[in-house]
Amino acid sequence: MSAVAVVARPASAFPYWRWERESPGLIEQYRQNQPVPHILLKDFLEPDAALAIAAEFPAPNSDAWTHYRHHNEDTLGLPKREQFPRLLGEVVDELNSPAFLRWVSQLTGIEGLVADPSMEGGGLHQSGRGGFLNIHTDFSHHHYHKHWRRRVNLILYLNAGWQNQWGGAIELWDAKMQRCVAKYPPFLNHALIFQTDEKSFHGFPEPLTCPEGDSRKSLALYYYTIDQGRVPDKARSTDYRARPGDGIGKSALIWLDKKAVDIYSRAKARFGFSDDLASKALRWFSGKK
Repeated sequence: MSAVAVVARPASAFPYWRWERESPGLIEQYRQNQPVPHILLKDFLEPDAALAIAAEFPAPNSDAWTHYRHHNEDTLGLPKREQFPRLLGEVVDELNSPAFLRWVSQLTGIEGLVADPSMEGGGLHQSGRGGFLNIHTDFSHHHYHKHWRRRVNLILYLNAGWQNQWGGAIELWDAKMQRCVAKYPPFLNHALIFQTDEKSFHGFPEPLTCPEGDSRKSLALYYYTIDQGRVPDKARSTDYRARPGDGIGKSALIWLDKKAVDIYSRAKARFGFSDDLASKALRWFSGKK
């Protein structure tokens, strides 16, 4: 009987030595890319680390997942660090570490970035066949830290063997929502880092066609700066938008659902409740147990 090889995770999953060596070119590329400052980094983590965390990505059939299932979205989310498998948790800790924050600040030119240990709205995400996420901009301030302003998104894709024809590429749209300017498939160990503001429209709006039992998997981390002054009276909620070809009926439903999400987000920020109750309600309405 042959022995089974066990691949040990490198001491540091993120190869600082390589990315720091390439920093001058990366910084220039990040700032010049359209429609918003962004960059796609292939082989983001050490290859063995990426394979290891992809292999231990949790299955969707757990009550731990939050169900985001409404007109603008059909995805699952798991933001609770204590429920992550060991290696995934260690990678999250590293990508939230002071050393990594310094690297992101250097890349983006945004000083004073802070990580969010609660991973509000982020963490692990996955969508099965039929899943989608309509084009949107992100909420502007942390729901539980009103002085935290969201500045940078990092999305690491963990899909070994993903096929282009299954869809799921993240689309970056122009500020007027007239056209898709950039599009990136969710391939294993590819990471997209981008500025998030009122003009950073993104999503994967077409339903996935991956086989049943497969899913589009990612790790999302959001970085903030702390406003010293007063938070604006109207912090933005997630702003879903229709595409030019969506038609009047679909566009109206996107707008109505966006308004419902806005009401929910403001209530969440004011009263401090979690997404668990909303997830259960959405599962019940969609006929899921």
